[in-house]
Amino acid sequence: MPQFEEIRPYYDTEVNQAIREIIDHPMLKAMMNFTFPEWTDDQWKTLMLHCHSIRDFQINFIYPGVQKVLEKSSDGLFTSGFEKLEENTSYLFISNHRDIILDTSLLNACLYEKGFFMTTSAIGDNLVKKPFLKHLSRLTRNFTIKRGLPARELLESSKLVSAFIRQSLLRENRSVWIAQREGRTKDGNDLTHKGVLKMISMASDEGEHFLDYFKRLNVVPVSISYEYDPTDILKMPELLAKARQEPYIKGEHEDFNTLLNGIIGAKKRIHIHIGDVLTPGLEKIAQEVNGTVKQLQALADLIDEQIILGYKLWPSNFIAHDLLTGSDQFKHEYSDQEKALFEARFRKGVDINNPVAVENFLCMYANPVTNQKRLQDTLSQF
Repeated sequence: MPQFEEIRPYYDTEVNQAIREIIDHPMLKAMMNFTFPEWTDDQWKTLMLHCHSIRDFQINFIYPGVQKVLEKSSDGLFTSGFEKLEENTSYLFISNHRDIILDTSLLNACLYEKGFFMTTSAIGDNLVKKPFLKHLSRLTRNFTIKRGLPARELLESSKLVSAFIRQSLLRENRSVWIAQREGRTKDGNDLTHKGVLKMISMASDEGEHFLDYFKRLNVVPVSISYEYDPTDILKMPELLAKARQEPYIKGEHEDFNTLLNGIIGAKKRIHIHIGDVLTPGLEKIAQEVNGTVKQLQALADLIDEQIILGYKLWPSNFIAHDLLTGSDQFKHEYSDQEKALFEARFRKGVDINNPVAVENFLCMYANPVTNQKRLQDTLSQF
């Protein structure tokens, strides 16, 4: 539709032409040589030039690429909760966000393997400024969210994105992935920004309560956790600037370097958990919470609860928590070898003479433990 022209993915009718525009790009060659090391360039180019839909492009080129990334840089992808999903049903997946590209790529690989339609996914325009990345983004069914806009333009942009999400979910029956907050979580605290929920609700019908609208969207929280965050060291400058209460300005190629390191960096094990459809929880909020502001916060809390409880805690999380607290509270959750490997990684990338740097790095891994245990303790009181 014309109104979505600036933010939408390609239509299937545009896919082949878009491929022809990037077929000789060196970055595409690098991607395909990594994905299909036994193929000649002519082989993958011939196959790609016969591609005429986003689904074909994802299944024949992106999915094998994701499998190769898992093979080369992880100890496996594990899942839970997918049995809750129903075929031919669209969902609004609201997820914690750790890695620029892999979070959605891995979710879509799992959806494909389990017989579900893949999502259309939100991506910040700061990540697709280069023409090649813009093409690739649109070829993998991403829609663009503009960043850093003045207030008036931000409002109009938010309305447009909200309308696109509604169109995808309710008219096209296409699931949507969006992060629970703008940008990736860098400190391990997975908290939903109410601004994201307000933006989504903008497309509700006139006079419709936002909770009733969210019921129609089939909201499902998603938790993704990496045993090793491949970009943990790259997050440190921003965390240290924040600790010093200083503004942080990204380097010219920082986003691209982070994107690349997220793909090729060591991850060990990865887990994706699909939470429950929030409809019962939304009904409970409507009955028990008064006032739009409090209801919006209750919705954010409900999403946070599922994401935090669904987050898979790895030995790295427990090791970081014990190192941070100077205790052995969770020593039964990891081996001496796992602790030695984690400490070696940590000492290699962090100035251990800088207590602020040490604390920030460890918190990145330890906070999911703290948050999950605190939430479990709170819920056990009811």
